[in-house]
Amino acid sequence: MNILHLKYAVEIANTKSISKAAENLYMGQPNLSRAMKELEESLGISIFKRTSKGITITPEGEEFLQYARRIVRQVDEVESLYRNGKSDKKTFSVCVPRASYVANAFSAFSGRLSTDTPIEIIYRETNSMRTIRNIVDEDNDLGIIRYQASFDRYFRSLFNEKKLTAETITEFSYVLLMSRQHPLAGREDIKLRELSDYIEITHADSYVPSLPLIDVKKAELSEYVNKRIFVFERASQYELLERVPNTFMWVSPVSQSLLDKYSLIQKKCTSNKKIYKDVLIYRKGYSFTDLDRQFIEELNQAKLGLDMG
Repeated sequence: MNILHLKYAVEIANTKSISKAAENLYMGQPNLSRAMKELEESLGISIFKRTSKGITITPEGEEFLQYARRIVRQVDEVESLYRNGKSDKKTFSVCVPRASYVANAFSAFSGRLSTDTPIEIIYRETNSMRTIRNIVDEDNDLGIIRYQASFDRYFRSLFNEKKLTAETITEFSYVLLMSRQHPLAGREDIKLRELSDYIEITHADSYVPSLPLIDVKKAELSEYVNKRIFVFERASQYELLERVPNTFMWVSPVSQSLLDKYSLIQKKCTSNKKIYKDVLIYRKGYSFTDLDRQFIEELNQAKLGLDMG
């Protein structure tokens, strides 16, 4: 089976006629019939049924043609893209945690994009393990992962195993994010025990390699809180914090503009001693493009405007 066989089969299916398909393909009918026989024998199925009224498609043929049309379409797209020489389209892809300073950096980066050349940008927000998998599978070129510093040796071991380069972007302590109407909004320093009466909003899809999920939850989730809303999407968390004043969330420091937009405040909690790391990862041997460097530059600028200590 080869690409030509797939194209032949698709053309016969479109015309419902061997003779018409041969004419459209600029080839002899006997050669086309022979090619279809070879294809059917190699697959072990009958794609077409020949009758006195013409050509019909068998059930197995219908299934095969779904794949064949998809492959032919993709081949046509590639040929069209490169027919006049190599495409000058620029690409950029990154997989990141749900962090406001990262989103701000991406917005600033997007604002610098040139409109003179074709560009394809992919921006994904997800957890650390999915980010690592996306980088290894080459679905993304750059990744930013977030984890508690106490898990550093687990991740460093994983980086070595997956042949990834890792560079620390920043280390920080989480702050409490809450509505300006929250009952604790006026407190200077909030203690962990004081959060027990309120609802925590947290992301539901983070875990750590080589550790049981129950151990990760013990390390990440406060023992003082038993009311939680788990979210997977970043925008909804701000809506919840604004609209439900008795909620709170642990986050990396956020910008004043975001606080003002949703009528929120951020508070330090000195009794929370956990340190987190945001780490840039990419495949060993990968060379940064100009777009990669621009994004990293905006990322560094975004974190400078925040108190990440």
